[in-house]
Amino acid sequence: MEFLNGLAPSHDLTYNDVFMAPGRSDVVSRFDVDLSTSDGTGTTLPLVVANMTAISGRRMAETIARRGGIAILPQDIPVDVVADTVARVKAAHTVYETPVTVSPHMTIGETLSLIPKRAHGAAVVVEDGKALGIVTEHDGAEVDRFTQVRDVMSEELFTVDAGLEPRDYFSLLSASHVSVAPVLADGLLAGVVTRRSALRSTIYTPAVDPEGALVVGAAVGINGDVRGKAEALLEVGVDVLVVDTAHGHQVKMLEALPVVRAARDAHAERTGRRVPVAAGNVVTADGTRDLVEAGADIVKVGVGPGAMCTTRMMTGVGRPQFSAVLECAAAASSLGAHVWADGGVRYPRDVALALAAGAGSVMIGSWFAGTHESPGDLKVGADGRAYKESFGMASARAVANRTKDAAGFEKARMALFEEGISTSRMFLDPERPGVEDLVDAITAGVRSSFTYAGARTLAEFADRALVGLQSSAGYDEGRPLHASW
Repeated sequence: MEFLNGLAPSHDLTYNDVFMAPGRSDVVSRFDVDLSTSDGTGTTLPLVVANMTAISGRRMAETIARRGGIAILPQDIPVDVVADTVARVKAAHTVYETPVTVSPHMTIGETLSLIPKRAHGAAVVVEDGKALGIVTEHDGAEVDRFTQVRDVMSEELFTVDAGLEPRDYFSLLSASHVSVAPVLADGLLAGVVTRRSALRSTIYTPAVDPEGALVVGAAVGINGDVRGKAEALLEVGVDVLVVDTAHGHQVKMLEALPVVRAARDAHAERTGRRVPVAAGNVVTADGTRDLVEAGADIVKVGVGPGAMCTTRMMTGVGRPQFSAVLECAAAASSLGAHVWADGGVRYPRDVALALAAGAGSVMIGSWFAGTHESPGDLKVGADGRAYKESFGMASARAVANRTKDAAGFEKARMALFEEGISTSRMFLDPERPGVEDLVDAITAGVRSSFTYAGARTLAEFADRALVGLQSSAGYDEGRPLHASW
C-alpha cells in the first residue's frame, strides 16, 4: 500500500480518515477476484466472526463457513458445549442449508419462535426423517398459538432431490414460484435450498477442513488451565485456536502462548494437522512481534474500536484502527505471520481499507449481531422493528457470566469493573436480515475495490492499493443521500 502523492500522515488514522484512489486496472469483473486467505485457516473469504457470546454460535459458524469465512466460538462456552457445536457444524452440508424442523404435534406458537433462527423463513414438518409439510410465519398468522402445526402446514410440498447442481435448484424453484424447498435424499430430509442459496453456491466456495467439513474456531483465555483447555479444543476438532484477552501485550499472554503452541504442536505431530494459533489484541509493532515470537501465527489487532467497547472512553487506551492495522501488518509480515483487523468496521469500505492496510482477514462483531443467525431470540420493539440484544465481552453482563462459579465476594468485587456495553439493541435490516445478506454486500464492495486497484488477490491488493487522507467533509461527501436535498 502507498499513500497518495507520498503524503505520509503525521497522526494516526481511522477508516473514516482515508479513502482509496483508483489505479490502472485490467481486472474487468468482480468475479475475477480471488478473496482466499493465506493464514492457514482454509477460508476463502477474509471474514472472521468475533468470539462474542451474542454473535458467534452454531448457526452463525455453520452459515459463515458455508460462504467461505470462519466464526470463533467464545472462550466462556464450556468445552462439552463447544464439542457439540463443532460436531454439528462439521456435520452440516456445504451446500444445503440446515432446516428448522418441527414435529407435526408441535404448537404453532413454538414453531413461530423457531422460524427466525434461520433466514430462509420456514420450518419443515418432519416425522421419522420424512418431510410432511412446511410452515411459514404467514401460516401462523391469526392462528391460536396452541394450534398444532399439522393443522396449518402446507401439505402440497414441493421438494427437490439431492445431488443436483445449484443452477438446477434455482431453475426448479423459479419455475415453481417457491422460495424454499426441502432437499430429499432417498426420501429423507437432507436440508433445504432457496433460490438465493443456490445462487450463492455458484459465487462462494465453502471454507472446509482437510476432510471436507466446514471450519470453525474457538477461543481460550490466558487464565486457569490454559493447556488443558487448548488440548480439549483441539481434540473436539476446532480449526483455529484463538488465545484471547483485551490486553494482549502482557506477560500472562506471553506465558500462555508457548503453552498453547506446545499443545498445538503435539496435536499436529499425532494427527498430521497443524491448527493455526491466533492471539491478541495489540495495536503496536512491538506487541505484534512479541506475540509472533511467543508462538502466534496470527495476531489480532484492535483495542477499543468495537461498537460494544468502552475501553477508550474508560481508560484512554487504544489506537485508531487503520494505523494500528497498517503498522502491525507490516511487523507480522516481516516475521512470516498474519494479522486479523478486529473491530471498527461499519461499512464494506472499512473492510476493504483494512485489507489494503495489510490485514489477512477482518473480524466482525456487532455488525453481525442483528441477524437471524446470531444467538439469542428475536425481539420486537414498540415501534415494530425486530432486534436482537448484543453486549461487549468486558461488560458487566459478560463478566457476570464468566465469573458465575466464583465465590460471592470475589464475584461481587470483579463486577465493580467493566469496559463494555451490557445491552444494546441491534436491529435487523429488513433488506438484509441474514448474515449472508451482509456477506453479499461486504464482498460486493470489497471485490469492486479490488477491481479499482487492479488486484486479483489479497496480496496484490495490499501491494497496489493507493490510499489518501481526507477530512470529515470529504468522508461526508461520499455518503449517499436517501432523499433529495
